[in-house]
Parts: sequence; C-alpha cells; structure tokens
Amino acid sequence: MKRILKFFTSIKLAIVLLIILAAASILGTLIPQDRSLEEYAARYGTLSTLFVRLQLTGLYHSIWYLTLLGLVALNIIVCTLERLSPKWRRATKPHITADAKSLSALKTNVRIKRSAPLADVQSEVTKLLAGAHYKVRTETQGPRIAVLARKRIGGIFGSDAVHLGLLIILAGGILSGVTSVRENIPLYEGDIKPVLKADFKVRLDKFTTEYYPDGSVKAWKSDLTVLEKKTPVLSKTIAVNHPLTYKGYSFYQTSYGWNWDSPAVEIWAKSKSDPAYLKKMTLKVGDRALLEDKGQTTIAVQRFLPDFVLGESNQPENRSDQPNNPAALIEGFRGAEKVFSGWIFANYPDFAQMHAANDKDKGAETDLAFELKKFEAGQFSVLEAAKDPGANLIWIGCALLMLGLGLAFYWPTWEIKAVLEESQGKTDLVAGGVAAKSREAFGAEFENIAAALRRSK
Repeated sequence: MKRILKFFTSIKLAIVLLIILAAASILGTLIPQDRSLEEYAARYGTLSTLFVRLQLTGLYHSIWYLTLLGLVALNIIVCTLERLSPKWRRATKPHITADAKSLSALKTNVRIKRSAPLADVQSEVTKLLAGAHYKVRTETQGPRIAVLARKRIGGIFGSDAVHLGLLIILAGGILSGVTSVRENIPLYEGDIKPVLKADFKVRLDKFTTEYYPDGSVKAWKSDLTVLEKKTPVLSKTIAVNHPLTYKGYSFYQTSYGWNWDSPAVEIWAKSKSDPAYLKKMTLKVGDRALLEDKGQTTIAVQRFLPDFVLGESNQPENRSDQPNNPAALIEGFRGAEKVFSGWIFANYPDFAQMHAANDKDKGAETDLAFELKKFEAGQFSVLEAAKDPGANLIWIGCALLMLGLGLAFYWPTWEIKAVLEESQGKTDLVAGGVAAKSREAFGAEFENIAAALRRSK
C-alpha cells in the first residue's frame, strides 16, 4: 500500500503525465477533430487510417486520453490528501509552545527587557498584535507565557485550492469527453430537423448572407426557432459569435452553402443572322424550352457546375461549391434529334462554343449563340449544435485555481511567536517571526511592533 501511495505522490509521475497530456493536446490541435473519414483520407492519405485507429481524430473522447486525465486527477488527489491533514492541524490546532533559544535563532527576532509586571506586558503585546490584525493565542506555562500570533491563515491552503481547481477542471474535461454533443446541421429555409440527443427540434425560418462591396462575405444570419412538440418556444437571429442557447445546447452559425443540384439558370439565346432576335429564358437542370426560331429548336440544361474546371482526364469537373466559374451544359434539339451541345460560362461569354451532335454536321456552326446571364440556387445554413456539460465545471475550476494562486502568492501566512518571563518584577520578552512569502514586508511590520514595545519601557 505504501508503495502505491509513494508512486501516486511522485512529482516525477505528475511531470510525465503532464508532458504526455501536453503532447496529446498539441496533436489534437493540429489534427482536426470529429471530421468525416473522407476528409481525413483527402488530407492525410494513408496516414488517416493510423490516426483513426489511434483515436487521434476524436482525441478528447478517446479512452486513453480520458485515462490520462483520470491518472492526473488521482495523482493530485493523493498528493493533496497526504498534505492536507498536517495543514489542517497547523491551521486549527497550532503549537503555541516555544522557547527563547529557538526564537532567538530565527532570522527575524527581537529581545526586550521591560520593567513592568508580566500581566501588563502580556496585555500590551496582545493589544499591539491584535491592532496589526493578528489572531492571538496565549498559553501560561508556569512562570512563563507563550504567545502565538498569526494572520492570513487562509494562505496555508492556497496550494490546496489550486489542486481542487485542477481536479474540478479535470472532472469537467472528463465529463465533456464522455457526454458532450457536437454536430453540424445543414438547414434550408423552412427545414425542421431534430437535434442529436435532444428532445426538441429546430427550424430555419430565414437565412441571409450579407456581402461587402467587393463581393466577399460579410456575415451569415439565420432566423432560428426551437420547437417543442411542434410548438415554437424560442426564436432568435443567430450569427457568428452570437449563438442561440437552449437546454444546455448552443447553436452557432458556422457556414453556408448552395443547392447546386437544381439551380435556376437564366440563358439568353441570340441569332447570328438576325440581330433583332433575342430569347430570354429561365430553366432548371433538366428543363426544356422552345426557342421559336426558324428551326423550332428546343434547348435543355443538362448540367450546371458552380466552379468549372477541366480535370486530369480533360473532363469537366467541379472544383468547389463556391460560384467562382459558373458554367452550364446546354443541348439543342430539333424534334427528338439532338443537333448540338456545349458549355456556356457566366464569367467568360466569348468562350461558349456549340458543337454538332452528329458526324454529318461536324464542322458546321449553329446560327444560335447562348449566354449564361444569371443563376440562382437555394442557399442553406450550416449550424453547429454543441452541448458541453463539463463547461460550467471547468469555469468553476478556473475560478478556484485563480483563488488558490492568489492565496498562495498574495496572501501568505505570517506568524509571530513570543515568550514572556517575569523575574524580580521585570519581564523578559523574546519574539521571533516567520513568513511564507513577502518576507521584507513582514520584517518591516515586525520591526514596527518591536519599536512600539521598546518605546513603552
């Protein structure tokens, strides 16, 4: 049993555990947490499998990380309990007994002889010490009187308050690791979706994207309503750093996106031989429209890419969900026969080229020209729902930790002991003092008390 206690009270153990925790936390910062397997594979390649197996992608929920936190907590508990009992006895049942020889050996000491009775000197010493805010205790020991004066006794427990704060922080971290909830919820306007491990749902009433004059995003705002059994109970407009909080859950605005599967595309059709001809139409992917030209051509939008790029196989691909290079693939029909097809670009209208769909018409140009003027897609808001039951414990632990540091560094215990002994109507006083910290200030105060006793001769 003693070996186990010695092991868990070891400072070396605490240092090793803290180093491992620090290294693990650095990894948890460098490696994005709780993402999809596809994202890890794209980012780290073959290493992604190793990261997942080692639980580095969900580090703060992993068994080994929580075990480390538990070992640190156990180390702190054992160390604190081992030292707490002597500290408590020192604070509540101090030893008042002292002898003149040991007091004279202290760095801060004084020896004064008074031509006054013992009782008078004791009263004067007690009064001076109490006036300096010391708590005074006395004990009669035959012809002698021992005096113990202390103040800022709470400073004795400064390190224990720090340890308690750390324990509460660790408990909060473990609770968060085991029970915290975090998920992304994509919502279109009007969508109602449940929240993970919650008994309520959320509805997106309106989503707004605000832009700067240069076109960059200024802010995303979501009008969100919380529903309890289909009944609205709370509504709020949330934005970045302005979440909605309900039943321990916080909803943050994190991102947005577009529904590019079926956007509305505005296309203008022109005739090269007839400058007066202009046909404007708005179509969705898969829709067709009759141009009412000489050939009674029907066009259809077969595909839309918000960020067109040619891939490695020289095939059109979508580079991102941002509308950086919008392009639409259109096809022209006469009756049931497809006669041409080609890509048109919103940013580069001159790049549009229509290609014949059959061999006999290859090399021939169509009389029609097309421009991609506008495109609209339904936007959706991406919210993060987060519940962290350990957060309040962590804040309480931080407050206790700061209190403990304040007690340890700015509220040190000061202690003065004195022995008064009467001989032939005179009193011999020997006093000495110790201070855990702020020794210069303590020494100055001790000298002021000693000077006051000397002046009373």
